[in-house]
Amino acid sequence: MLFNSYVFIGAFLPITLVVYRLLCLTGHTRLPFLWLVVASLFFYGWWNPVHVPLLMASIIANYLLGMKLTEPGASAAAKRSLLVFGITANLVVLAYFKYSMFIVDNVGALTGLDFGIQAVVLPLGISFFTFQKVAYLVDAAEGKASEYRFLDYCLFVTFFPQLIAGPIVHHREMMPQFRQPEAMRFSHADFAMGLTFFVAGLWKKVVLADTLAGFATPVFAVAGEQALTAGEAWTGALAYSLQLYFDFSGYSDMAIGLALLFGIRLPFNFDSPYKSVNIIDFWRRWHMTLSRFLRDYLYVPLGGNRKGRGRRYVNLFLTMLIGGLWHGAAWTFVIWGALHGTFLIVNHGWQALRSALGWQSSGSAAGIWVARGITFLCVTIAWVFFRAESVGEAMGMLHAMTGANGWTSAPLNLGDLYEYRDQIQIALLLALAMIAPNTQEWIMGEGGRRFAAVPRWRFTPVWAGVAAACFLFTLTRLSAVSEFIYFNF
Repeated sequence: MLFNSYVFIGAFLPITLVVYRLLCLTGHTRLPFLWLVVASLFFYGWWNPVHVPLLMASIIANYLLGMKLTEPGASAAAKRSLLVFGITANLVVLAYFKYSMFIVDNVGALTGLDFGIQAVVLPLGISFFTFQKVAYLVDAAEGKASEYRFLDYCLFVTFFPQLIAGPIVHHREMMPQFRQPEAMRFSHADFAMGLTFFVAGLWKKVVLADTLAGFATPVFAVAGEQALTAGEAWTGALAYSLQLYFDFSGYSDMAIGLALLFGIRLPFNFDSPYKSVNIIDFWRRWHMTLSRFLRDYLYVPLGGNRKGRGRRYVNLFLTMLIGGLWHGAAWTFVIWGALHGTFLIVNHGWQALRSALGWQSSGSAAGIWVARGITFLCVTIAWVFFRAESVGEAMGMLHAMTGANGWTSAPLNLGDLYEYRDQIQIALLLALAMIAPNTQEWIMGEGGRRFAAVPRWRFTPVWAGVAAACFLFTLTRLSAVSEFIYFNF
């Protein structure tokens, strides 16, 4: 079930919300959350009911493992063995569904053997909730996880706003909320803010991302078959960079807004990543909950930056390589991860060199914009591999982007701007992503004085009318339903 569908907006959401709020009025502290678990499982089963028992079996197994890991008196060796077993079991399940065909296909290509194995249907959200459960097990083994009730753990994993594509929530920021009365107490301000976040995310997805998909998809579809001009290739690459941002950040905004309707707060996942001045900054702003997981549960356990500069660079590269594989079972994702690992190594190396030489950044506006431009260029080049269906298709795109096939298919005629309407729209949306306040800055006022001149959202009838008008407009565009990009991961 898609957030951007009539069945979700017109049936599932209002029914789930009304029943939840009515149950909250009874004063019962568990029934409202039990209802959310049932509704979330229905939401998940809408796609493929076969995967609901798999999800529940995984929840039960991981909860029991977590309880064993938090038992007092267990030896460190016993806890370590149990933790290794739990992590391995979760990763084996993930590998079977997500990577088995990738492994079989590559072994077959190397050996010439045909294993005759049919493709496995990937359960939605498995990459996201696997990471959440692994983090819980690790923290339980280290004494950082409380003894949660089973219902709390079920809702932590299945809560429908974040179940399919995140944010990747942490048990410490989610499960305590289920015991707080604020979650059951209706707040007009939170409700209005939640609706606004949802509408803003829906607008990003339906109006911006899906429009940009119309520019990017045709270009990538022919990149491996015909020679694109540089203008065509760059149009496709830039359009996809923006499509992915508005698509995924739109989903995250919708998830945050939906959670607020139920009195629950999810972590923010984006902070204007295309305003980043370097790749380190980019990964502090892009998919922030994934960056947090990779840092805390992979990079730091590998040694982080505690074992010398060389080991630090190896750890960075391995972390990003695994991060690439987490996104998808294809060599294109491996290369994408390797590129970002390389970018991070270069970035850290450059900072170390500047520090050794005593060079200081001027902090000038021109310098900041040059840094943003270089960072965005690197990110866009890497996105080509992220989007391409094959390495050959990606190389075809990059080859065209160098101008090897010519720059345009027709002489440039600035008098006929309509011919370049796609490029103009892309340029305007790029300016929006690089200059304008993001959703949380606009709605929650986190931008400070930087955006003092921008009309900020207020809990007023005027802004309610603006949100309603935007919502009604998006409803007219829901007939061409499209999935969120990160649903595939």
